[in-house]
Amino acid sequence: MRLAELSPIGERVTLDTLHFSAEDIVRFARDFDPQPFHLDAEAAKHSVLGGLCASGWHTGAGWMKSFLSHWAKEVKRLKLEGLEPPKLGPSPGFRDLKWKKPVYAGDDVTYFVTLLDARPLESRPGIWLNTTFNEGVNQSGETVLTFQSSVLEFE
Repeated sequence: MRLAELSPIGERVTLDTLHFSAEDIVRFARDFDPQPFHLDAEAAKHSVLGGLCASGWHTGAGWMKSFLSHWAKEVKRLKLEGLEPPKLGPSPGFRDLKWKKPVYAGDDVTYFVTLLDARPLESRPGIWLNTTFNEGVNQSGETVLTFQSSVLEFE
């Protein structure tokens, strides 16, 4: 089974919804993006962002966590149905990453993936390149994150 058979090109798939608590935002920021508007609610109030918000890298990591959780469930489901799941990974990269709106403490972000293209690699028989459009949308329906990525698939 190929990914394009499981998730047809153009079909938007809901992955998961993650809650961004103040504690999670600060914990991530301490380790990976220690800027005042990610670390300190009072300092964040006086920043251009107006409140404690998650690092863009945190929102991106949330997409990855959601995708991997969704994919693990899909693999389990397919195996239970007697089907061989597609073998995915690694990714050769991403492009057009946009942090469109801040993700504030207390926000819930729902993540999506849409398969845009699937093509065999001419240089490597048996390997396909899948291109996806990825999104994060907050509880108000506002898009907070978009990017395109690629993932290899092995026969």
